[in-house]
Amino acid sequence: MKRLCVFCGSSPGARPEYQAAARALGDAMVERGLGLVYGGGNVGLMGTLADAVLEGGGEVIGVIPRDLVKREVGHHGITRLEVVETLFERKGRMFELSDGFVSLPGGVGTLDELFEVMTWVQLGYLSKPCALLDVDGFYDGLQGLLDRLVAERFVRPEHRDLLWVEHQPAALLDRLERYETPPPTDGGKWIDRS
Repeated sequence: MKRLCVFCGSSPGARPEYQAAARALGDAMVERGLGLVYGGGNVGLMGTLADAVLEGGGEVIGVIPRDLVKREVGHHGITRLEVVETLFERKGRMFELSDGFVSLPGGVGTLDELFEVMTWVQLGYLSKPCALLDVDGFYDGLQGLLDRLVAERFVRPEHRDLLWVEHQPAALLDRLERYETPPPTDGGKWIDRS
């Protein structure tokens, strides 16, 4: 693994633990020589994470749509800031540059990116690990929803298991580094297909 894509909020969130987790993840990535790919902003958790990696001497690649450069305050002090035209291009480029994906706390945009990666992996368009760094139970509700999707037969258990959850950066990075591509499922994506 060379680069890790991290999805996270462009706001700092309501609790200082979120920024502490972003900084701890950035520090742990630098210790392991992992570069960061992220949404390109210099505010909120995105800025905290990018700055932590930069301060440690790590590589930081940001990908941001042109119309969000000013709104998200594009981070011009990073290793490379790629400006694209659309959110679709942003996600595609981030997926292309990265060897794995992690979500820190964030809003709807973070969830959008997380679920798109999960969908691409589920359908076989990507074969890269995807994980949550759960900060003080931030993602408990999401995990409950995913379990409900399995129970209600909208998601296969093996597809639910594609999203790993860890609470500490070191444990998360250990797990990502041990990732092996899972074998394809016999029945594909569909459940109860007639």
